[in-house]
Amino acid sequence: MQWTDRIRQVKIILVLAAIIIAVASLIVSNNLVKKLADEEHNKMEVWAEAMRSLNKADENTDLNLVLKVINENNTIPVIVTDSKRNVQIYRNVDLKGVNFEDSMKNAEAISSKLLDDGRYIRIYLDDSLKTDYINVCYDDSVILKRLSTYPYIQLGVVMLFVVVAIFALLTSKKAEQNKVWVGLSKETAHQLGTPISSLMAWTEILKENYPEDELIPEMDKDVKRLELIAERFSKIGSLPEPVPSSLMDVMTHVIDYMDRRTSSKVKFIKDFPDNDIIVKINSSLFEWVIENLCKNAVDAMEGCGTITLHVEETASKVIIEVTDTGKGIKKKNIRNVFKPGFTTKKRGWGLGLSLAKRIVEEYHKGRIFVKNSEIGKGTTFRIELAKRA
Repeated sequence: MQWTDRIRQVKIILVLAAIIIAVASLIVSNNLVKKLADEEHNKMEVWAEAMRSLNKADENTDLNLVLKVINENNTIPVIVTDSKRNVQIYRNVDLKGVNFEDSMKNAEAISSKLLDDGRYIRIYLDDSLKTDYINVCYDDSVILKRLSTYPYIQLGVVMLFVVVAIFALLTSKKAEQNKVWVGLSKETAHQLGTPISSLMAWTEILKENYPEDELIPEMDKDVKRLELIAERFSKIGSLPEPVPSSLMDVMTHVIDYMDRRTSSKVKFIKDFPDNDIIVKINSSLFEWVIENLCKNAVDAMEGCGTITLHVEETASKVIIEVTDTGKGIKKKNIRNVFKPGFTTKKRGWGLGLSLAKRIVEEYHKGRIFVKNSEIGKGTTFRIELAKRA
């Protein structure tokens, strides 16, 4: 299993764990709120019973306990209405109004809503007739309302913190990867410098001693190729300035180079427009991208097949497509092909496509992606470059 798959699995496990914790927290909080709501309802039943006792009180009734129960409610909003929904008294209710009349209208509106929602306790003043009664309308206390919304606020804050933390970690990871890329590239270019210089000197000596040898010019081309590769590595980490270049020349140069160094069973097809296309690119680095796509295509076809390089121009962008007739890419792997370290080869570092993506997107402000891929039929990589003045 690829290490990228393991990372994805770890991310999925962490997300699932976060969801489970969030759901558990909500369940516990909702159970707590429900218990508190039931307790407040019981308190209101006692308060309503106290009101009933107060209405039935005579000169022999001891009102001390009744009044104590009524006066001890300092948290639960309550409005008492008659059978015609007229407000009689209210307690712990924040009414809005500039005068008494407006306040009473506001109280009637609140009590009507509570009655419609079933948030009331009916007390019959005459148990035998049951025609005259009062409604004790009650709402959740401020504390209960806060407790019911607190878990969601808490989860929102936690999720925001998690998102910020993940973003910070990804940014830090990307910065660290960039440092690794730059350090590796610079060190590679430095290490290649000395042997390339020696090879160039030996090639010149061979030219002087064996001027008629046909193999020496080919050796000289390969040495110059190594010099170009070292130059490419040295540019990673810097921001090379793109200059107007002939895209057809770049593509043709890559095809010629690859055609001479791959099997005769691999056929390169050029699907280019008749007119030349001038686009702002760094030719050296962009050739590297196309070469990498072609090399991957050759590996996917196992040295036998067709590679089609298609170029077209629209009003706003230039499109390059590299299509092979290889084994294709599995759907689950398409999202990982540009990640560092991902490879389906037995031997390889899995850095080629990652570097290609970096060159296209960071240096040329373009896009590179898998346009389509079918198992057993082949893959098409697409590059889009914006046309800039």
